[in-house]
Amino acid sequence: MTLYMNLARLLEDRIEQGLYRPGDRLPSVRTLSTEHGVSLSTVQQAYRLLEDNGLASPRPKSGYFVSSKTLPALPVVARPAQRPVDISQWDQVVELVRSTPRKDIVQLGRGMPDVTAATLKPLLRGLAQLSRRQDMPGLYYDTVYGTEALREQIARVMVDSGCRLGAADLVVTTGCHEALSSSVRAICEPGDIVAVDSPSFFGAMQTLKGLGMKALEIPTDPLTGISLEALELALEQWPIKVIQLTPNCNNPFGYIMPEGRKRQLLTLAQRFDVAIIEDDVYGDLAYTYPRPRTIKSFDTDGRVLLCSSFSKTLAPGLRVGWVAPGRYLERVLHMKYIGTGSTATQPQLAIADFIEGGHYEPHLRRMRAQYQRSRDQMTDWVRRYFPASTRASRPQGGFMLWIELPEGFDTQQLNQVLLGKGVQIAVGSIFSASGKFRNCLRMNFASRPTPALEAAVRLVGEAAVELLAGLPPSCE
Repeated sequence: MTLYMNLARLLEDRIEQGLYRPGDRLPSVRTLSTEHGVSLSTVQQAYRLLEDNGLASPRPKSGYFVSSKTLPALPVVARPAQRPVDISQWDQVVELVRSTPRKDIVQLGRGMPDVTAATLKPLLRGLAQLSRRQDMPGLYYDTVYGTEALREQIARVMVDSGCRLGAADLVVTTGCHEALSSSVRAICEPGDIVAVDSPSFFGAMQTLKGLGMKALEIPTDPLTGISLEALELALEQWPIKVIQLTPNCNNPFGYIMPEGRKRQLLTLAQRFDVAIIEDDVYGDLAYTYPRPRTIKSFDTDGRVLLCSSFSKTLAPGLRVGWVAPGRYLERVLHMKYIGTGSTATQPQLAIADFIEGGHYEPHLRRMRAQYQRSRDQMTDWVRRYFPASTRASRPQGGFMLWIELPEGFDTQQLNQVLLGKGVQIAVGSIFSASGKFRNCLRMNFASRPTPALEAAVRLVGEAAVELLAGLPPSCE
C-alpha cells in the first residue's frame, strides 16, 4: 500500500473511532507531513482520497474538515458456519439472472455496467467495420487460446496491476464466468473443499455447486477483506484444495484488500500448498490511480489463477473474458476446450482494436469518475430513505453497494414487494453458500443519478421501513 493510502486509512480509522467528529477540523497538511515524515503532496493525496470517499471536505483557506454528512455504519463481519457446506440458493439466483431488461422494471440487482457512455462509440464502430470487411475475419474460428492480438493487449493492460504477462500466458474465455469455472475444474474434483470469502460472488459458488464441490465460507471484513486468521485456522483443519476470492473492488462489498494482506494471503497459500483463484473482474474500476495490484503480481510459483473480463469495464454482451492460469495452463486450456471451444472471434478483434487505438484508458477514467459520483449519491439516498439502523458498505471501486438491515429482516420478502412496484434488487442470501445474509441486499449504482432512479431507491427504503415496522420489537 502506498504512503498516501496508509495515511488515508489511519485518518479514516480515527474518524470511524470518533476521534474526529462530523464538522471537526482535521490536522493541517503541514502538521501531518511533519508528524508522519511524508511529503506535502503525500498528505494532499491522502486528503483527496478521504474526500473521494465522502469522509472529508475542503474549505477555502481553512483546510480539511470531517464531512458533516454522517455515513451509514459499516456492515458487521459475519460468522459463517465453520465447516464445509453444500451450496444452496439456486432458486433465488435463477430468479435474478433470468430477468430480462424491461422498461417497467428498474433493475437494481444485476451486475450491469453503464453501456451508454460516449467513450464506447469507437468499440461500436470497430464491430461495424469488422462486419463490413470482405475477408470476414470475425466469422472464422481462432485458436482455443484466443486471438493473439487481444492477448497481447490484455498483457499490456495488466502491467498496471503489477503483472508481467505475455500473450502465451493467457487464455481468452467466454466471459469471466468461464474463466472461473475452467480454473475450478482444472484443480478440483467433486467433493473437494473450496475456501471462499463471505459474502461471495454467487456465480462462482453456483459453479462449485454444479461441480459437486463444497464451500467453506471465511469471515470477511468490509474494509480489509477475508480474515487471514480464520483462513489459517480453516487450512489447518480442513483439506482445502483452492482459495477463491475477489480482493480488488470486491463483489459485493467493494473493498480493496490492502497490499500487505495480499502478500500474507499468498504466503499462507504457499505454506499449505493450495491454489488461489483470483477474480479481478472489477479491478480496473478502482477509484484510485494507479489501480491496485493483484495477488497474481506477487506470485512466483504459478499457483495464482487470475480471472477477469471486459463484461464490467466495457459491456457484458461481448462475452469476452480471460485467465492467466500460471502452472495450470494446460489443464485450464483443456477445460476451456471441452466447455466452449474457441471464444467468438469478432468481439475479440474489436476489443483488441479498441485498446490498441488508445480508447480503453479514457473510457476507464470516465467510468471510474461516474461510478464514484454515483456511489456517493446512492449512499446519500440510502442514508435518507432507509431505516435509521441500516448499514452500508463503502466501495472503493466498481458499482455495487451492499446494504445490511436489522437481524430478522427478510430481503426475499422485500424483493417480492418491490417486484410488484417495478423494482428488483439482489437478495443477500444468494451471496452465501448456506443462505446467510437474508437481512442484506445488493444494489447497482452504475447508472447516472436521475429522478427516476432516486424514486426507485426511495421506494426500496420505504418498503423496508414498512416491513421492518411489522417485525417483533427485538428486530427493530
